[in-house]
Amino acid sequence: MATTALQAPGRWASALAAVLSLGLVFAAWQLGGADSDSQALSLSLLGGALFGLLLQRSRFCFFCVTRDFIEQRKPDGLLGIIAALAVGTLGYHLVFGAFVPDPSSGRLPPDAHVGPLSWVLGLSATVFGIGMALSGSCISAHLYRLGEGAFASLFALFGALIGFFLGFLCWNPLYLLSIQQAPVVWLPAWQGYGVSFLLQIALLGGLACWLLLHVQASTEPRVVARNLRQLLFGQRWPTWVGGLLIGFLATLSYLRVGPLGVTAELGSVARTAADGLGWLPERLEGLDSFSGCATAVKEALLSNNGLFILGLVVASWASALLAGDFQPKRPRVSELLRNLLGGVLLGWGSMLALGCTVGTLLSGIMAGALSGWVFAVFCLVGVLLGLRIRRYW
Repeated sequence: MATTALQAPGRWASALAAVLSLGLVFAAWQLGGADSDSQALSLSLLGGALFGLLLQRSRFCFFCVTRDFIEQRKPDGLLGIIAALAVGTLGYHLVFGAFVPDPSSGRLPPDAHVGPLSWVLGLSATVFGIGMALSGSCISAHLYRLGEGAFASLFALFGALIGFFLGFLCWNPLYLLSIQQAPVVWLPAWQGYGVSFLLQIALLGGLACWLLLHVQASTEPRVVARNLRQLLFGQRWPTWVGGLLIGFLATLSYLRVGPLGVTAELGSVARTAADGLGWLPERLEGLDSFSGCATAVKEALLSNNGLFILGLVVASWASALLAGDFQPKRPRVSELLRNLLGGVLLGWGSMLALGCTVGTLLSGIMAGALSGWVFAVFCLVGVLLGLRIRRYW
């Protein structure tokens, strides 16, 4: 088969990527210290940078890979998500034994994304899925696409801040109506870690086998990488490669800092701003008692999740520069409006679901939380509805 040459980025792009990469390393070194809090900040920045690199190089976007399968019957991206879930499930279940040796004791693992099961979760996941379809990405993908020059994503993220604020206003009545009495189901508490792990792996394996029935021969030209740079920043990586590495990263992140998630900082910024303006209720009933992408009124500039997001955006920008994927374009007004509206739905849904496709779905399923599976199902329903809406936009 004939091969084609890989195009190298310009000198300015390579130089800027080098500056960004060195800046991340230097910032992580400056943040690091002897105490655990300083180490957590440093590791959060580095973890976010690695996450951004993996997202950008493997096109790890929950909406994009789902749309690829729905519209083109291409299962590769969904198989990548399944690979991440399988590796993370194994890693989480191995780590949990150190925190909760007896899962039947009634205790939940610290900070794990195990949320309540109620109709509110189904509604918020559906709204989140519609928001993904309208805006064209999940929240994590909007963040890494900023590094590719997709400035319309700024409108989606601004809309998400508005959505978080609206979610806070809805929280108290919905909490008292349904969430307060909703059960929190953690699968290992049922029959132990072994049964939980085998059950999830069997389900993921069944989904993978079903998807493999739709695999088609690739028609893309094969490009041979002649050096390490071309291997890393030539063609996009297969999504399953990014998925496997994200599964390992999720396990290490939970062990050293906390579960992967990208909405805690966005929600905290929205909560802090709204609280400062006096727009929030005096008390958000029970919100701070739940795990997940927890929000709080910010008392310090630096936070673990904030640095994680910063590392994600900067590293994805450097990766896009080296790969020639940094292609800024002027968005149309209709695209900006669609991103803004979709972002509002993303923020509202993720606030009431206590996380997004990274926190509630990815980290939740890895942790054996039934709420993660419920979010995944209703999020898919939302994507299907959102695609129908988008066709008539």
